[in-house]
Amino acid sequence: MIRSTIFALCLLLVAASASAGTLAEFTFDDPQQTQAFRELTEKLRCLVCQNESIAGSNAELAQDLRQEIYEMMQQGQSKEQILSFMVARYGDFVLYDPPVKPSTYPLWFGPLILLLIGAVLLARTLLRKKQASETELDAEEQARLQSLLKQSSEPGNSDK
Repeated sequence: MIRSTIFALCLLLVAASASAGTLAEFTFDDPQQTQAFRELTEKLRCLVCQNESIAGSNAELAQDLRQEIYEMMQQGQSKEQILSFMVARYGDFVLYDPPVKPSTYPLWFGPLILLLIGAVLLARTLLRKKQASETELDAEEQARLQSLLKQSSEPGNSDK
């Protein structure tokens, strides 16, 4: 009986912590504001998780950011104002789709540059291998090859 009560309490705690910080706790009078809130929280990256939006993250920072966005929207700030504030505070990294500008060039073009460098190195390696296998024999190697060919073609010297 005591074990089942403890187990039930543990389940309630887990369920309560899983539902804490969800988007459902933020209510707006206008459905458009609710939609704008959802869009904003999906556009912003959780700075702790980094691979989740703040809408889906349970990190404490994501909960704080959701609360801050909610309060800013309640004060009448637009989506653009909120995004500008978040970028000014946390940098372009907070955006899932950062703009193309000099500070984000490594993010946008880094993988392409690394791929090109890899392709150039692979091509150089393959060309060197091909050239190494196609080098001509010097005079001594030519003479040795001729003598080996002559020995193998003599009538009394068969490998059968």
